[in-house]
Amino acid sequence: MTGVLAQMGSFLHAVFGTAVAYAAEAAPHAEEGAEHASGIHVVLKAEEVFRIFDFPITNSLLMTWVTVAILIGFALFFRSKIALIPGKLQAGVEMLFEGVLNYMTETLEDEKLARRFFPLIMTIFLFVFLANELAFLPGIGSLLVEHNGSLVPLFRAPAADLNMTLALAIISFLVIEISGVVILGFFKYAGKYVNFSSPVNFVVGIIELLSNVGRLISFSFRLFGNVFAGEVMIAVALFFVAYLLPVPLMAFEVFVGFIQAVVFSMLTLFFIKLSIMDPHESH
Repeated sequence: MTGVLAQMGSFLHAVFGTAVAYAAEAAPHAEEGAEHASGIHVVLKAEEVFRIFDFPITNSLLMTWVTVAILIGFALFFRSKIALIPGKLQAGVEMLFEGVLNYMTETLEDEKLARRFFPLIMTIFLFVFLANELAFLPGIGSLLVEHNGSLVPLFRAPAADLNMTLALAIISFLVIEISGVVILGFFKYAGKYVNFSSPVNFVVGIIELLSNVGRLISFSFRLFGNVFAGEVMIAVALFFVAYLLPVPLMAFEVFVGFIQAVVFSMLTLFFIKLSIMDPHESH
């Protein structure tokens, strides 16, 4: 029975794929007849697939490029299909964008600002959402290539790599801070965090400054932790209960991928709102 479960788990892993390996790999130069140990092999960092001019290309970076290519391709396709009388696809996309834009206008209380930040917020949502959902396509995580004598997955979920989530966090952080400086002015914005009017206000300002910098950690580790934990959870389910448990867990992770895209983009919007608020209004 254990052998049957193991075979079923290997089949599901080959079909759906996950960057957390289900079966242990053979040693590169193992002798014939050597016995392979099986188990769950968790890889925290993205594996290198090949190099371009001595620059390492990892499987998560490849998946990021695929995601970007799909988004650009869809944008070009959609642009070529825009008509005065919209079809179903155009009507659906316009309805989605209009709803998001209206919500941003209510949040920022300024239509001009909403239109300025709309491309960023929508791009973050679409990128994170698509990257998370593509990770569940057949072959992602199970299509292997040889590199330096070992087999590594060709593709891996971008958000399961801390480098990608940290890069997104840095982009959001810079946009938030620069927006506050540009809209309020440098000295007025700095006055939120450096306030000598009283000892209490000074301490509160320092705490706010540390909290601001801490957004880099919360932004990056929230997305990375949820996606990577999902991969590990599915791998464990494939190993121990290969028949029934993985499918509902995968469905749940699809929902989690959508929620994480919403959370990341909405937090970016809310922090932009806080950064452009007058210091007196924020209190």
